[in-house]
Amino acid sequence: MDLTALADFNAVAQHGGFAAAARKLDRPKATLSRRVAELEQSLGVRLIERGARTLRLTDEGRMLNEQTRGLLAEIAEAGETIASRASAPRGRLRVSAPIVYAHVALPRVASRFARAYPQVELEIVAEDRMTDPVEDGYDLVIRVNPNADELLVGRRVTTDRRVLCAAPDSAIARECLDDVRRGLTSPLPAVVLSSSSDQTWQIQAKDKKLYPVTPRPVLRLSSLLMVREATLEGTGAALLPGLLVQADIADGKLMPLGLDAGPPVEIWALYSSRRFLSAKVRAFIDMLDQAEATGA
Repeated sequence: MDLTALADFNAVAQHGGFAAAARKLDRPKATLSRRVAELEQSLGVRLIERGARTLRLTDEGRMLNEQTRGLLAEIAEAGETIASRASAPRGRLRVSAPIVYAHVALPRVASRFARAYPQVELEIVAEDRMTDPVEDGYDLVIRVNPNADELLVGRRVTTDRRVLCAAPDSAIARECLDDVRRGLTSPLPAVVLSSSSDQTWQIQAKDKKLYPVTPRPVLRLSSLLMVREATLEGTGAALLPGLLVQADIADGKLMPLGLDAGPPVEIWALYSSRRFLSAKVRAFIDMLDQAEATGA
């Protein structure tokens, strides 16, 4: 099978027509049409139904596209990886990251990376959905406490713990500290995620002892960024990622009341085990590690 013709066919399928694919590839439309026709002739099947205004894949065309587009991407990436051994990182780098981590940790890393590797076009997508690096077109995905997955490999870039905190001048903070000292478990006015339960939090105080804290939700919000803002306003206490509130605590805007007694949260940078580790992905992971090591 002619791989060039196959790549042309997949481009036509991806962009929905010969004209769109020709513009994207900067190649003559007639050349793409001829290549696809030659591929159809070699396979002995029709891959595309050509109408006056529309183009539709046949069942055989859909099957061929679905089964080969990932393989062609891997072949292209393999060539890029081999070439990258003798050159600086280059090309497009797409990264998916959880919204809070992207908001807190990635802007400075991304800026440094862009300055260090001007030949790489870096795109970071902040999202909390589970993504498939191959199907969704990502070179790297950053995940919190990922499950074991033989299709993904990578390394841990940092750990984090949730912090129970409140605005320092609020009565909530003072009452919570007093209750903890006296061993009381009265419900604590809290700002929580809409999706969270009202289960008791196990909090480790400064004395290293564990104290049960029962949240009494006064406000439910769909985003941790919104929960942080409401906590800064003194609306209630909140159990928030340390990465999200460490600057607020350092600046005195929030008071830490204790740490979540659960295991630390692990944040991993992962890529498809079916792909080579390209120079651009390696360079980005190394920069994440450097930022964690230096705290900057």
